[in-house]
Amino acid sequence: MSTVSYDDDLRLALVLADQVDRITMSRFKALDLKVESKPDTTPVSDADRTAEEVIRAQLSRSRSRDAIVGEEFGTTGHSSRRWIIDPIDGTKNFVRGVPVWATLIALAEGDDIVGGVVSAPALARRWWAGKGLGAWTGRSLASATRLSVSGVDNLSDASLSYSSLTGWKELGIRDEFISLTDDVWRTRAYGDFWSYMLVAEGVVDAAMEPELELYDMAALVPIVTEAGGTFTSLDGSVTGPWGPNAIASNGRLHNEIVARLQPSAE
Repeated sequence: MSTVSYDDDLRLALVLADQVDRITMSRFKALDLKVESKPDTTPVSDADRTAEEVIRAQLSRSRSRDAIVGEEFGTTGHSSRRWIIDPIDGTKNFVRGVPVWATLIALAEGDDIVGGVVSAPALARRWWAGKGLGAWTGRSLASATRLSVSGVDNLSDASLSYSSLTGWKELGIRDEFISLTDDVWRTRAYGDFWSYMLVAEGVVDAAMEPELELYDMAALVPIVTEAGGTFTSLDGSVTGPWGPNAIASNGRLHNEIVARLQPSAE
Protein backbone atom coordinates (compact mmCIF):
# COMPACT_ATOMS: atom_id res chain seq x y z
CA MET A 1 0.00 0.00 0.00
CA SER A 2 1.20 3.49 -0.79
CA THR A 3 2.00 6.23 1.69
CA VAL A 4 -1.00 8.18 0.40
CA SER A 5 -3.43 5.39 1.27
CA TYR A 6 -1.84 5.04 4.69
CA ASP A 7 -2.47 8.73 5.14
CA ASP A 8 -6.11 8.25 4.09
CA ASP A 9 -6.52 5.49 6.67
CA LEU A 10 -4.88 7.62 9.33
CA ARG A 11 -7.19 10.51 8.54
CA LEU A 12 -10.16 8.17 8.83
CA ALA A 13 -8.94 6.89 12.20
CA LEU A 14 -8.65 10.47 13.44
CA VAL A 15 -12.19 11.23 12.27
CA LEU A 16 -13.39 8.11 14.11
CA ALA A 17 -11.59 9.31 17.23
CA ASP A 18 -13.32 12.69 16.95
CA GLN A 19 -16.72 10.99 16.80
CA VAL A 20 -15.99 8.70 19.73
CA ASP A 21 -14.49 11.46 21.89
CA ARG A 22 -17.82 13.28 21.82
CA ILE A 23 -19.64 10.13 22.94
CA THR A 24 -17.24 9.10 25.68
CA MET A 25 -16.92 12.60 27.12
CA SER A 26 -20.70 12.94 27.24
CA ARG A 27 -20.85 9.76 29.34
CA PHE A 28 -17.79 10.43 31.52
CA LYS A 29 -19.00 11.06 35.09
CA ALA A 30 -22.61 10.77 33.89
CA LEU A 31 -24.95 10.03 36.77
CA ASP A 32 -26.88 7.48 34.68
CA LEU A 33 -23.80 5.63 33.37
CA LYS A 34 -24.60 1.93 33.22
CA VAL A 35 -21.81 -0.44 34.27
CA GLU A 36 -21.88 -4.22 34.08
CA SER A 37 -19.38 -7.02 34.70
CA LYS A 38 -18.19 -9.10 31.76
CA PRO A 39 -17.61 -12.87 32.13
CA ASP A 40 -13.97 -12.18 33.08
CA THR A 41 -15.30 -9.87 35.87
CA THR A 42 -13.86 -6.72 34.26
CA PRO A 43 -16.26 -3.77 34.00
CA VAL A 44 -17.91 -2.57 30.80
CA SER A 45 -20.03 0.55 30.48
CA ASP A 46 -22.70 1.62 28.03
CA ALA A 47 -20.08 4.10 26.74
CA ASP A 48 -17.70 1.25 25.79
CA ARG A 49 -20.35 -0.49 23.74
CA THR A 50 -21.74 2.65 22.11
CA ALA A 51 -18.26 3.85 21.15
CA GLU A 52 -17.39 0.55 19.48
CA GLU A 53 -20.74 0.44 17.69
CA VAL A 54 -20.12 3.91 16.25
CA ILE A 55 -16.66 2.94 15.00
CA ARG A 56 -17.96 -0.28 13.46
CA ALA A 57 -20.81 1.52 11.73
CA GLN A 58 -18.46 4.09 10.17
CA LEU A 59 -15.98 1.42 9.09
CA SER A 60 -18.77 -0.63 7.50
CA ARG A 61 -19.50 2.39 5.32
CA SER A 62 -15.94 3.59 4.67
CA ARG A 63 -13.95 0.33 4.67
CA SER A 64 -16.57 -2.34 4.06
CA ARG A 65 -14.06 -4.96 2.91
CA ASP A 66 -11.90 -4.70 6.03
CA ALA A 67 -12.21 -6.94 9.07
CA ILE A 68 -12.76 -5.51 12.55
CA VAL A 69 -11.43 -6.78 15.87
CA GLY A 70 -13.01 -5.11 18.88
CA GLU A 71 -12.92 -5.65 22.62
CA GLU A 72 -16.69 -5.59 23.07
CA PHE A 73 -18.04 -7.31 19.93
CA GLY A 74 -15.23 -9.62 18.80
CA THR A 75 -14.11 -10.18 15.22
CA THR A 76 -16.11 -9.61 12.07
CA GLY A 77 -14.86 -10.15 8.51
CA HIS A 78 -11.95 -12.14 7.14
CA SER A 79 -9.74 -9.59 5.40
CA SER A 80 -5.99 -9.37 6.04
CA ARG A 81 -6.70 -5.69 6.68
CA ARG A 82 -8.02 -5.50 10.23
CA TRP A 83 -9.10 -2.54 12.30
CA ILE A 84 -8.32 -3.29 15.95
CA ILE A 85 -10.36 -1.32 18.46
CA ASP A 86 -10.44 -0.77 22.18
CA PRO A 87 -13.30 1.71 22.61
CA ILE A 88 -12.22 2.68 26.13
CA ASP A 89 -8.83 1.54 27.37
CA GLY A 90 -8.93 2.15 31.11
CA THR A 91 -12.60 1.41 31.74
CA LYS A 92 -11.97 1.05 35.50
CA ASN A 93 -10.65 4.61 35.49
CA PHE A 94 -13.56 5.76 33.33
CA VAL A 95 -16.25 4.39 35.62
CA ARG A 96 -14.56 5.85 38.73
CA GLY A 97 -14.14 9.32 37.23
CA VAL A 98 -10.36 9.11 36.75
CA PRO A 99 -9.45 10.94 33.49
CA VAL A 100 -6.77 8.45 32.36
CA TRP A 101 -8.59 6.50 29.65
CA ALA A 102 -8.48 6.51 25.87
CA THR A 103 -9.93 5.15 22.66
CA LEU A 104 -7.43 2.99 20.76
CA ILE A 105 -7.78 2.49 17.00
CA ALA A 106 -5.23 0.54 14.95
CA LEU A 107 -4.99 -0.82 11.41
CA ALA A 108 -3.16 -4.06 10.69
CA GLU A 109 -2.19 -5.44 7.32
CA GLY A 110 -1.35 -9.06 7.95
CA ASP A 111 0.94 -8.98 10.97
CA ASP A 112 2.09 -5.42 10.28
CA ILE A 113 0.48 -2.61 12.28
CA VAL A 114 0.48 0.26 9.81
CA GLY A 115 -1.33 2.92 11.80
CA GLY A 116 -2.59 3.77 15.24
CA VAL A 117 -4.49 6.50 17.07
CA VAL A 118 -4.75 6.93 20.84
CA SER A 119 -7.24 9.60 21.89
CA ALA A 120 -7.59 10.61 25.54
CA PRO A 121 -10.16 13.43 25.55
CA ALA A 122 -10.40 13.80 29.33
CA LEU A 123 -6.66 14.54 29.30
CA ALA A 124 -7.09 16.74 26.18
CA ARG A 125 -4.38 14.62 24.53
CA ARG A 126 -4.09 12.59 21.34
CA TRP A 127 -1.26 10.59 19.74
CA TRP A 128 -1.04 8.92 16.34
CA ALA A 129 1.37 7.31 13.88
CA GLY A 130 1.42 5.82 10.40
CA LYS A 131 4.04 3.50 9.02
CA GLY A 132 6.85 5.64 7.64
CA LEU A 133 5.01 8.81 8.62
CA GLY A 134 6.43 9.29 12.11
CA ALA A 135 4.63 9.54 15.44
CA TRP A 136 2.82 12.68 16.47
CA THR A 137 0.84 14.33 19.24
CA GLY A 138 -1.62 17.20 19.01
CA ARG A 139 -5.26 17.90 18.31
CA SER A 140 -5.11 17.63 14.52
CA LEU A 141 -2.86 16.64 11.61
CA ALA A 142 -2.35 20.33 10.88
CA SER A 143 -1.25 21.15 14.43
CA ALA A 144 1.03 18.45 15.76
CA THR A 145 4.40 17.83 17.36
CA ARG A 146 6.59 14.95 16.22
CA LEU A 147 7.49 12.43 18.91
CA SER A 148 10.90 10.97 19.70
CA VAL A 149 11.97 8.55 22.41
CA SER A 150 14.63 9.43 24.96
CA GLY A 151 18.35 8.89 24.67
CA VAL A 152 18.76 7.39 28.15
CA ASP A 153 21.02 4.36 27.96
CA ASN A 154 21.64 3.41 31.61
CA LEU A 155 19.04 1.74 33.80
CA SER A 156 20.21 3.80 36.76
CA ASP A 157 19.10 6.91 34.87
CA ALA A 158 15.84 5.47 33.57
CA SER A 159 12.22 6.30 34.38
CA LEU A 160 10.01 3.19 34.29
CA SER A 161 6.22 3.07 34.19
CA TYR A 162 3.81 0.21 34.81
CA SER A 163 0.13 -0.32 35.63
CA SER A 164 0.20 -2.32 38.85
CA LEU A 165 1.94 -5.20 40.66
CA THR A 166 -0.90 -7.55 39.72
CA GLY A 167 0.09 -10.29 37.29
CA TRP A 168 3.84 -10.43 37.82
CA LYS A 169 3.61 -13.18 40.43
CA GLU A 170 1.53 -15.33 38.09
CA LEU A 171 4.33 -15.16 35.52
CA GLY A 172 6.86 -16.16 38.16
CA ILE A 173 8.86 -12.95 37.78
CA ARG A 174 7.54 -10.68 40.53
CA ASP A 175 10.92 -10.67 42.29
CA GLU A 176 12.69 -9.87 39.03
CA PHE A 177 10.28 -7.02 38.35
CA ILE A 178 10.70 -5.58 41.86
CA SER A 179 14.47 -5.84 41.52
CA LEU A 180 14.29 -3.93 38.25
CA THR A 181 12.23 -1.16 39.86
CA ASP A 182 14.82 -0.92 42.64
CA ASP A 183 17.63 -0.33 40.15
CA VAL A 184 16.10 2.36 37.93
CA TRP A 185 16.16 6.06 38.71
CA ARG A 186 12.39 6.46 39.05
CA THR A 187 9.17 4.47 38.83
CA ARG A 188 5.62 5.67 38.37
CA ALA A 189 2.43 3.71 37.73
CA TYR A 190 0.90 5.93 35.05
CA GLY A 191 -0.90 2.87 33.73
CA ASP A 192 -2.58 1.54 30.62
CA PHE A 193 -2.04 3.39 27.31
CA TRP A 194 -0.49 6.46 28.99
CA SER A 195 2.71 4.70 30.03
CA TYR A 196 3.45 3.84 26.40
CA MET A 197 2.61 7.27 25.07
CA LEU A 198 5.04 8.76 27.59
CA VAL A 199 7.72 6.41 26.24
CA ALA A 200 6.99 7.72 22.73
CA GLU A 201 7.22 11.28 24.03
CA GLY A 202 10.63 10.58 25.53
CA VAL A 203 9.62 11.53 29.08
CA VAL A 204 9.50 7.91 30.28
CA ASP A 205 12.14 5.43 29.15
CA ALA A 206 10.32 2.09 29.49
CA ALA A 207 6.85 0.73 30.18
CA MET A 208 5.69 -2.84 30.74
CA GLU A 209 2.71 -4.98 31.68
CA PRO A 210 2.46 -8.73 32.41
CA GLU A 211 -0.91 -9.42 30.77
CA LEU A 212 -2.46 -7.70 27.76
CA GLU A 213 -4.77 -8.37 24.82
CA LEU A 214 -4.24 -7.50 21.17
CA TYR A 215 -6.66 -4.58 21.32
CA ASP A 216 -4.79 -3.18 24.35
CA MET A 217 -1.54 -2.99 22.38
CA ALA A 218 -2.13 -2.64 18.66
CA ALA A 219 -2.58 1.15 18.50
CA LEU A 220 0.36 1.72 20.84
CA VAL A 221 2.90 -0.14 18.71
CA PRO A 222 3.27 2.19 15.69
CA ILE A 223 3.35 5.25 17.95
CA VAL A 224 6.21 3.81 20.02
CA THR A 225 8.15 2.40 17.07
CA GLU A 226 7.70 5.40 14.77
CA ALA A 227 9.04 7.53 17.63
CA GLY A 228 12.18 5.36 17.53
CA GLY A 229 11.31 2.92 20.31
CA THR A 230 11.01 -0.85 20.58
CA PHE A 231 7.90 -2.88 21.46
CA THR A 232 8.06 -6.62 22.23
CA SER A 233 6.70 -9.28 24.54
CA LEU A 234 8.33 -9.53 27.97
CA ASP A 235 10.66 -12.30 26.83
CA GLY A 236 11.58 -10.37 23.69
CA SER A 237 10.46 -13.20 21.40
CA VAL A 238 7.43 -11.47 19.87
CA THR A 239 7.65 -8.09 18.14
CA GLY A 240 4.60 -5.87 18.17
CA PRO A 241 1.25 -6.59 19.80
CA TRP A 242 1.01 -10.31 19.07
CA GLY A 243 2.28 -11.62 22.41
CA PRO A 244 0.48 -11.94 25.76
CA ASN A 245 2.31 -9.03 27.43
CA ALA A 246 4.60 -6.14 26.56
CA ILE A 247 7.71 -4.09 27.09
CA ALA A 248 8.05 -0.77 25.30
CA SER A 249 11.27 1.16 25.61
CA ASN A 250 13.46 3.75 23.97
CA GLY A 251 15.32 0.83 22.38
CA ARG A 252 18.63 1.52 24.09
CA LEU A 253 17.48 -0.17 27.30
CA HIS A 254 15.41 -2.92 25.77
CA ASN A 255 17.74 -5.92 25.76
CA GLU A 256 18.87 -5.30 29.32
CA ILE A 257 15.30 -5.01 30.58
CA VAL A 258 14.28 -8.20 28.79
CA ALA A 259 17.24 -10.03 30.33
CA ARG A 260 16.41 -8.71 33.80
CA LEU A 261 12.82 -9.96 33.58
CA GLN A 262 13.57 -13.57 32.72
CA PRO A 263 12.71 -16.09 35.48
CA SER A 264 15.65 -16.90 37.73
CA ALA A 265 16.88 -20.48 37.63
CA GLU A 266 15.99 -22.34 40.82
